[in-house]
Amino acid sequence: MKGLYTVLLLICSNIFMTLAWYGHLKFKEMDRFSALPLVVVIIMSWGVALFEYFFQVPANRIGFSGNGGPFSIWQLKVIQEVISLIVFSVFTLLVFKNETFRLNHLIGFTFLVLAVYFIFKK
Repeated sequence: MKGLYTVLLLICSNIFMTLAWYGHLKFKEMDRFSALPLVVVIIMSWGVALFEYFFQVPANRIGFSGNGGPFSIWQLKVIQEVISLIVFSVFTLLVFKNETFRLNHLIGFTFLVLAVYFIFKK
C-alpha cells in the first residue's frame, strides 16, 4: 500500500511542479498577466511549487526503504522522472494545443521505461 501512496503523491507533486515550471508560459496569452515582470512570474511560480513539496516530501518519506517503504532511493528517482514525463506530456497536449507528440518522443520515453526496468532489476 505504501508503494501506491508513494506513486499517487508523486503524481500530485508533479502536477503542481509542471504547473509551476510551464504554466506561466500561457500567461502571455492572458491580458491580465501578459505585462507582469519576470520577478512577479517567478514568485507566482514559486508559490505554486510550494504545493509540490507538500506531496513530494511525504512521497519520498513513505516510499523510501530506509523508512520502511518499498523503494530504494534510486527507484524513487526513476519513478519520479517517469511520472514527471507522463504528467508533462498530458499537460502539454491539453494546454499547448499547437504541440504534438511525435515518434521521437515515443522512442525517448521507451528508453526511459527501459531505465525503470533496469533500475528495478535485481
